[in-house]
Amino acid sequence: MSRVLFIRHGRTAWNAGGRIQGHTDIALDNVGRSDLDGRRLPREFAQWPVFASPLVRAVESARLLGLAAPRLDDRLREMSYGAWEGSTWDEIRARHGDRLAALERQGLDFRPDGGESPRELRARLRDWLGEIAGGVPVVAVTHKGVIRMALAMATGWDLVSRAPHRLRWDRAHLFDVRQDPPGLCIRRLNLPLEGG
Repeated sequence: MSRVLFIRHGRTAWNAGGRIQGHTDIALDNVGRSDLDGRRLPREFAQWPVFASPLVRAVESARLLGLAAPRLDDRLREMSYGAWEGSTWDEIRARHGDRLAALERQGLDFRPDGGESPRELRARLRDWLGEIAGGVPVVAVTHKGVIRMALAMATGWDLVSRAPHRLRWDRAHLFDVRQDPPGLCIRRLNLPLEGG
């Protein structure tokens, strides 16, 4: 059984402003850079091969964490929020009201206008996991939505009810990767990074 250590990218100006990023390619802000500068993976993971979302916030985070030459993979991108990207959730609620609540109750089939559904995100994450299953353990520098999907896959969480575990976004999350069918089991959550 292989393993994957998920790490979320550092803060961007849109994170600070509560704006939905999705596929929009936003760089880290100065606080995000400062938070990661000098931080490192726990030693037990330091030699693992590194994958990253190709979005600049993930690539820059990998570099600041000292993770040289990550292999970029589109399947590790954040979920696309389509026309909603750049808006805050309050702005979306003001525009869509009851329609947003109905969409959110759809769980895996929730779909922002012009975006993708969590079910589609799960399919691409499952495809990536199928490739790494049975191989060496890896690190993945990615996004909140991808890590939440990993948690859902490992626990059966429906994405509608309260999450079964509280994830800290400034920490790493370790999962075992099942081979057949491709899936995940929680190993350790909320592992602190070193330094900083």
